[in-house]
Amino acid sequence: MCGIIGVVGRQGYHVNQLIYDGLTVLQHRGQDAAGIMTEYDGQFRLRKSNGLVSNIFYTRHMQRLQGHIGIGHVRYPTAGTSSKAESQPLYVNSPYGLSIAHNGNLTNAAELKKILQDKYFRHMNTRSDSEILLNILAVELNKYSSDLSIEGAPHLDIETVFNAINALNSYVKGGYACVSMISGYGLLAFRDPNGIRPLIFGKRESDDGTEWIVGSESVAITALGFEVVRDVKPGEAIFISSSGHLFNRMCAEETGHNPCVFEYVYFARPDSVIDGISVYEARLNQGKVLAERIISEWPENDIDAVIPVPDSGRVAALQMASTLGVPYREGFVKNRYVGRTFIMPGQALREKSVRRKLNTIDNEFKNKNVLLVDDSIVRGTTSKQIVEMAREAGATKVYFASAAPPVRFPNVYGIDMPATSEFVANGRTVEEVNQHIKSDRLFYQTIEDLERSTHNKDSSHISFDSSCFTGVYVTGDISDEYLAQLHEQRNDGAKNVDDEDDEILDIHNDTN
Repeated sequence: MCGIIGVVGRQGYHVNQLIYDGLTVLQHRGQDAAGIMTEYDGQFRLRKSNGLVSNIFYTRHMQRLQGHIGIGHVRYPTAGTSSKAESQPLYVNSPYGLSIAHNGNLTNAAELKKILQDKYFRHMNTRSDSEILLNILAVELNKYSSDLSIEGAPHLDIETVFNAINALNSYVKGGYACVSMISGYGLLAFRDPNGIRPLIFGKRESDDGTEWIVGSESVAITALGFEVVRDVKPGEAIFISSSGHLFNRMCAEETGHNPCVFEYVYFARPDSVIDGISVYEARLNQGKVLAERIISEWPENDIDAVIPVPDSGRVAALQMASTLGVPYREGFVKNRYVGRTFIMPGQALREKSVRRKLNTIDNEFKNKNVLLVDDSIVRGTTSKQIVEMAREAGATKVYFASAAPPVRFPNVYGIDMPATSEFVANGRTVEEVNQHIKSDRLFYQTIEDLERSTHNKDSSHISFDSSCFTGVYVTGDISDEYLAQLHEQRNDGAKNVDDEDDEILDIHNDTN
């Protein structure tokens, strides 16, 4: 999972601070690496490295990142290594000078890589599918570019851009939302024909002209003082020229509207609106529907308090308490300086980290029957230890509720999840998962209730990608062989950190 942002500012102003601030707002989407690239005086300026946004960019870097156009990226790796070379934005020098920041995952990356190597003789420097996507874009732009102008420089027009994206969409498969800079021309943003990964754009008017912004979530737009215009449609491309003029076109023959439902369960910030659906409202509804089912199945329940697993279980838990008619209590305090546990390499490290991340407020547990609420249960490592912590704090009984259904299938469209064999619900019934995490009773959301509660009155045209719960993949190209290969990439043994001293490219790139 990644976060992306692109800005076209006013001529004579620098957008480096805007992109930096936007990346801090999107930091929840990626804490592995970050990067900013701007264009100034015909040259790309780049700073990227592993780590948090606040730890990567210093004054000396920001002073170098000049220009009124730029893109940024925050990253989690979805499989394999975590290296500086694969941090983004990425760059190629032909045609025009082309860069990209990509959120998602290509499901036919191996096929595309072979085409690039055998037919177009393009070399890949990394194992990142984002580099493959960048080179596909370069190939298609080159195909549709006009002849050289009198001055000897290649000429780019809007038809070239949209024809290139239309061609790209015809054979690239998977989930992708992208921002790209084309040197000397402007900023390009596009979204896959199924709209799996989110992409939104906005603008800000001033006496000096219009400024434009594109980002993964609406909160990255509103927090910077821009007004949301709308979501980029599935299969749509938007081009914003260096002078600030916006052009858009549908660039796919067939489109669906299948946003990833896990955005509304966990990944997106609650103050974001994605594809017209408020994440906060969706999570409230998820909590309400789950509580109603608990009442239906267990009308004589003895729940004394509802306690969320911070932070993403909080909104659903708040509404569950209200619907159940029992007190809502904060029972866990979170240490915000420990990384997410479900992507940490190795079971032992994850188990250590859970107790470093959370501490109990014992009075909220002592002699009570508590219902713990989390957004989802993936490996079960965190859930099991949280149940143990609640008992150690004095809880009489510990019930557990997941606002999402059992996770039984891998996400192939850009969310970092473990191998299928590592899902706690893999091959287990709900009661067996309950026994595994040692809760007194376990409640899962049903897939029907999840999708129904996430919808609003304006989203009837949306059919969510819920593949990690159902195993139904909207792109229709996922084979057993592909899933087996994915398992090899995502199991604990494959999660290594590849420490590299330098980025692949140095185009005015500050590496210190």
